[in-house]
Amino acid sequence: MDSTVTEARAHGRAATRAPLIDPADLGELLSGIRVRAGDTQAARGAVVQALKKELAEARGKAEARLIETADGRACAEALSDFQDEVIRALFVWICGQLYPSDNPSSGERMTVVATGGYGRGMLAPGSDIDLLFLLPYKQTAWGESVAEAMLYCLWDMGLKVGHATRSVDECIRQARADFTIRTAILETRYILGDRQLFDELESRFDAEVVKGTVPEFVAAKLAERDERHRKTGQSRYLVEPNVKDGKGGLRDLHTLFWIARYAYRVKTDEELAKKGVFTRREAQMFRRCEKFLWTVRCHLHFLTGRPEERLSFDLQRELAPRLGYRDHNGLVDVERFMKHYFLIAKDVGDLTAILCAELEERHEKPAPVLDRFIAKLRPKSRRGFKESTDFQIDHDRITVADEEAFTRDPVNMIRMFWLADRYNLAFHPDAMRLLTRSLKLVDDTLRHDPTANQLFVSILTSANTPEIVLRRMNEAGLLGRFVPDFGRVVAMMQFNMYHHYTVDEHLLRCIGMLQQIERGGDPNLGLAADLVKTIQPRNRDLLYVALFLHDIAKGRPEDHSVAGAKVARRLCPRFGLNAAETELVSWLVEQHLVMSTIAQSRDLGERKTIEMFAGVVQSLERMKLLLILTSADIMAVGPGVWNGWKSQLLKTLYYETEPVVTGGFSEVNRSRRVEMAQEEFRRAAPDKLANLAGDALETYIGRHYAAYWLKVDLATKIEHARFLLETEAAGKSLATRVDLLNGQGVTHLTVLAPDHPRLLSIIAGACAAAGANIIGAQIYTTTDGLAVDTISITRGFDRDEDEERRARRIADGIEKALRGEMKVGEAVAAVARKSSSRQRSRTFRIAPEVAINNTWSTRYTVIEVSGLDRPGLLHDLTAALSRHSLNIASAYVATFGERAVDVFYVTDLMGAKIQTAQRQAAIRKVLMQVLEEEAR
Repeated sequence: MDSTVTEARAHGRAATRAPLIDPADLGELLSGIRVRAGDTQAARGAVVQALKKELAEARGKAEARLIETADGRACAEALSDFQDEVIRALFVWICGQLYPSDNPSSGERMTVVATGGYGRGMLAPGSDIDLLFLLPYKQTAWGESVAEAMLYCLWDMGLKVGHATRSVDECIRQARADFTIRTAILETRYILGDRQLFDELESRFDAEVVKGTVPEFVAAKLAERDERHRKTGQSRYLVEPNVKDGKGGLRDLHTLFWIARYAYRVKTDEELAKKGVFTRREAQMFRRCEKFLWTVRCHLHFLTGRPEERLSFDLQRELAPRLGYRDHNGLVDVERFMKHYFLIAKDVGDLTAILCAELEERHEKPAPVLDRFIAKLRPKSRRGFKESTDFQIDHDRITVADEEAFTRDPVNMIRMFWLADRYNLAFHPDAMRLLTRSLKLVDDTLRHDPTANQLFVSILTSANTPEIVLRRMNEAGLLGRFVPDFGRVVAMMQFNMYHHYTVDEHLLRCIGMLQQIERGGDPNLGLAADLVKTIQPRNRDLLYVALFLHDIAKGRPEDHSVAGAKVARRLCPRFGLNAAETELVSWLVEQHLVMSTIAQSRDLGERKTIEMFAGVVQSLERMKLLLILTSADIMAVGPGVWNGWKSQLLKTLYYETEPVVTGGFSEVNRSRRVEMAQEEFRRAAPDKLANLAGDALETYIGRHYAAYWLKVDLATKIEHARFLLETEAAGKSLATRVDLLNGQGVTHLTVLAPDHPRLLSIIAGACAAAGANIIGAQIYTTTDGLAVDTISITRGFDRDEDEERRARRIADGIEKALRGEMKVGEAVAAVARKSSSRQRSRTFRIAPEVAINNTWSTRYTVIEVSGLDRPGLLHDLTAALSRHSLNIASAYVATFGERAVDVFYVTDLMGAKIQTAQRQAAIRKVLMQVLEEEAR
């Protein structure tokens, strides 16, 4: 290489590692600021302004270096070093100008010590600074004045400073009693002052606090970690992760290092490798994880100008190109970035498991089942398996018989998980470590080995704990190696607000949900829990295979359902399925979205809808399998996505289609199902609705159409009846009701009003004017002309009291709008101008679509609209349809994260379909304008 180029690169590396400021320059800068005529306030102000200027310049340099080098650890170290120099220069100035002490007494000694994250020598741009002012014994007036002056200067610079002033004795006493203080002192780092004091603290901390307390410290830190995970979300595969406190984030690395430092008295990750806790490769993994997470965190702080720790969708979009990610192989830049993030989070989990295993071996962490010390005093509690001599059971954990277990027979890599599932065993860390080192043995020979595939399918379809075992296989890296198509979706996020987890985590959760459906016993599981007992025995296993494969082709240029069916046709014969079984699984994969889409966005009372769906499923057995798969899929998307309404819609679609696919025979025909629903209501009424009995009960039942009795669950029917009767008893024809749905992030607003063509548009407009985001709507009309509409809006507050007030305010706005006391159009326009939804339009990119179809319904033209959701969208769409003289007979409103899918059944004012191409084109044009409004 040309020597000039080499020198230039070496100079560039040196420049990126150089201090952000020369200490001599900083000292010289402050030495020129003197207290004149006793005006300490003016001098202090001048110092603060000078340091603020230096801080801004230092952060600017640090950000530029970060963008250039993508080294967040170096950035955090440089910022920490800069802060050290500021504190040193400030201390010298204060002691020289404000509180000079020419002949200090023994009590006027002080050490300034960094603690916490700052004590590790790394500081994110927006992080707090934690300082300990260490004293020999008691506080003095001089020490108090110096500490106070330093703190006020740092605060005036805009820094957040946590601080404590303690003697060495106080530090030791409090560290014994409080694990938080103990951890803070564990990470202390000398900055300036009396070095002897600091050395005394370190030596006494080791001798009087650490010695003999390693097990209790490890247990406390792991319990603290588990509680933090519970608060931020148990999965490390949440699609908007917390970089600092989330599972697999920086705090987990910190916890790991706290434990290592406490147990092994090390100060660097290199020392852990030297002590044999980590291999050289694992120590490199630790540094790689730390560097990546610090890089993301520093970018987050710089980008937002605040200590933001959550990687929200909008920030992911901005960070991806800033970190150098580009679109590639069907994945957009942000999805590639987040895939890398989740792989790093997985590595953090692996490192934690390795350290815990080492601690167990050294008796510093309680073993999962029996106390290791007691076990040491008696013969080894090991026994073998009749199925294989290559494995043994060690205290209810499966482990290898020797280091050659996997080399001798690579099928053992799969067999270990099969045995663990069969005998309900945990995994010994030594076995998992050996497995990780043996992954190179997974080749095409193993992938096509009949025994290996038979064992894998047995795990996948097990009645024990398939989700847990498959997740361990995935975390070990084996699952993605054994099934490379699965490996392509490992840690793959779906850049949308609908899915809560990465693709691989969603697939594994689907397996767990199907197992819950099989076990039954929970009415919230819906019809699937009943149908799963009636399917053919072999199809039960095929359901598990189909669920495992249904999203396996995500991230490819081709539609993932079609591509997934091709993957299934290729993989199923390898898994031991015959041609007919392979065809059924591939069909389920290709059609896995159909039932959900039709149930939520079509008129289930429309004959053509049912005939179309029957043409897809073709048999009762296939429809049963598709309903069970669809239910498990929705349940596994995330908390609150599955609800009673969706369950009821799937049930209605199933029973509406059953007579068609059975050639006219149905176990429960439509009219009989209506009668059964009405009879169920009659039985519940005496207990739930005391004033509704006899003729009044029959009259009320007659007020609702058949579709209402089929689509609405019993609990909602009871609430509707109570609401309607109370409203009429009060002499009103217009009323609203608020229901908070705990745990679902949704609030329901039920509106009772005289039906008219623009009713939905007015309700939607009033919601938008109040800042509410509509994510669903259930619309019903009574035989006597009343509308009973339930609007689902996104919850705005965590506290029920706050959300109740907000929802009531929105409901009052709806009533005002329906009484004509509000100009809805103007109110919606005003909100749109102020709305932050423009940020969402920059974050998510969804191509708007408008489909107008006359074949989906006998009586109506069906208009399906999909695009980016925003406040006021439903109002604008319905208002546009009204302006074009269209009558909306029914509407089906659904939101999948940031995507709105609204379907309208319409006619012209004469009750006819929209037949002419010219009129259809005009309607399509105006609806596209509404959908594209945010992009302009």
